Amino acid sequence: MTGRRLVSLPFSDHCEPLVDDPHVLMGMLTALQGRLRDERWRYLELRPLNVMADVDSSFQSTRQYFHHRLDLRPNLDSLFGHFHKDSTQRKIKRAHREGLSYREGRSEALLESFYKLFLITRRRHHIPPQPLQWFRNLIAGFKDALQIRVAFKGAQAIAAILTLQYKNTLTYKYGCSDPHMNNLGGTHLLFWNAIQAAKSQGMTCFDLGRSEVDNTGLITFKDRWGASRKEMSYLRYYPGGNSNSLDITSKNDWKLRLAKQIFARSPDTILRAAGNLLYRHIG
Repeated sequence: MTGRRLVSLPFSDHCEPLVDDPHVLMGMLTALQGRLRDERWRYLELRPLNVMADVDSSFQSTRQYFHHRLDLRPNLDSLFGHFHKDSTQRKIKRAHREGLSYREGRSEALLESFYKLFLITRRRHHIPPQPLQWFRNLIAGFKDALQIRVAFKGAQAIAAILTLQYKNTLTYKYGCSDPHMNNLGGTHLLFWNAIQAAKSQGMTCFDLGRSEVDNTGLITFKDRWGASRKEMSYLRYYPGGNSNSLDITSKNDWKLRLAKQIFARSPDTILRAAGNLLYRHIG
């Protein structure tokens, strides 16, 4: 831990506390609990990948996810052989038969191709997109560690993913596609090319990120790449230990459903404007 600081990491799937001593961790959490009360924060949230046995019962489990990681240490033939034969392997082969092309990099043209597909996907999920400037900032910050990978059918972008590299791990962070073209295997081609690139650079892990426990389609997709799955829980501390605050999401379900209906029907300009407004406040 540098300077014994805790920082907020927007849109992070998981982050272990950067401390080795449980007494230091508890001291930091106690200080943050004091700031929560003084500054009237709604809650504190921890997003550990592993179980945190040293955290006291005032932090309550709120949301559960599955986390997937693919071990890249086996050779490429072995990795490919462990992919699901009737879906993953077949889709990769289909992409090659269809003559899909592949480009990667951080150019504005690739970002625009990615973002057009990203808008389509977020609308399909009934949620607004992160602002385009968010991705420009990521590119500026991560530089060579970030890659936008896009699959094309002719001149048309049909699928895209954004990956981040840190040390020996490649992380899949964002993905999007044209649902009318999903049968061509564009997304599978992107993942396979990302795996091959990671292997060539000596990386040993492909972090596929989190999946909500009820998102069976996404969980199955990741399982079929031969990735290992583990449960992951987020922990929250509320002012005064008010467990009723745990019901805040369910109390606002009707608002969430209404918002999703609006987002699903909004034109791109409205959807982008909603993202620009909302993502200054949530992560």
